[in-house]
Amino acid sequence: MASSLCKQDSAPVSHSYQPMFFRLTKVEDQERLNSLLAATEGIFYHDSVYEQLKELIKIRNPQSRLAENDYKEIIDFHLNNCSMEQYGTWVFYPWSKRLVHMLDYEEFLEVRTSRNIYKITPEEQQILIQKRIGIVGLSVGHAIALTLTTERCCGELRLADFDSLELSNLNRVRTGVHNLGLPKVVIAAREIMEIDPYLSVTCFTEGLTEDNLDSFFLHNGKIDLLVEECDGLDCKIFSRQKARQLGIPVLMDTNDRGMLDIERFDLEPGRALLHGLIEHLEPENLKTLTSAEKVALVVKILGDEQISERCRISMSEIGKSITAWPQLASSVMLGGAMVTDVSRRILLGQLHTSGRFYVDLDEIVKNQ
Repeated sequence: MASSLCKQDSAPVSHSYQPMFFRLTKVEDQERLNSLLAATEGIFYHDSVYEQLKELIKIRNPQSRLAENDYKEIIDFHLNNCSMEQYGTWVFYPWSKRLVHMLDYEEFLEVRTSRNIYKITPEEQQILIQKRIGIVGLSVGHAIALTLTTERCCGELRLADFDSLELSNLNRVRTGVHNLGLPKVVIAAREIMEIDPYLSVTCFTEGLTEDNLDSFFLHNGKIDLLVEECDGLDCKIFSRQKARQLGIPVLMDTNDRGMLDIERFDLEPGRALLHGLIEHLEPENLKTLTSAEKVALVVKILGDEQISERCRISMSEIGKSITAWPQLASSVMLGGAMVTDVSRRILLGQLHTSGRFYVDLDEIVKNQ
């Protein structure tokens, strides 16, 4: 048994994160799918398209009480002589060998976002699906990416992180142990595709670097919003410099006291980076700093008087009793919610402010 496990572990690991689409009304797609089925063993089939069509009919007729026979009659008419098997799209996920039958893009989006109405109006939803968001750092960024996806607050996500998933990350990254060792961006992208295969995702597995800045920010259209959640101080600076140059707003959740930073470089082109706290620093100047000096800068960014006592203690223990500053799943999930809510309002033109804000649960929910 140990021998077979070693052989399995030594096999090359695929980093694919893009599913394959088959629309069987097209002869070439039918041929492609037949070839896939012939060449691939152990495929799992998931076909609930009839139930999806029932839900589509239901949301289009909110005032009607339809019986099962009513649904069948309406769906037969809706298919317009197309077979159930050929209707919609078959989506194959190579990493899990799942072949899923679902509604095609427009109908899928209509049903999937129907529970957003009227918290998000149909007109607002159409605006959001045109938006592009870039996320740098996929620990806190993982929760943000999945919440943005679930709420469907954009039509495209660009994800950047050079790191792979380690066991210690599982205290805050919601994924499975089978993903240990995989790039964090690939894990997030796969989970996004499993929620919504029609959302466009691009991964930058080398992280955000000065060499790929233009591609991340501009390729196939400029991003509308940057979410910066990386650990590297140099990346925090050069990503903001680029965002300011291009007039792109930046959000950052800091995972302590529910702290959220908003920097509206789109509205304030001369705004100081990080509220002016480290405006004098350039990325190249950080390369010679010691760990202690970097920690001191982080404390300065967070605000020495504003950080929680437990965060302050943690900072002083980095390199002594701990290797990095702690992050809790509850705080990460809160950050995903806050960033998604603020992103949506910025992208819809409903929020115009810059600044630092707190959703500090220790202060909001406490002993009376």
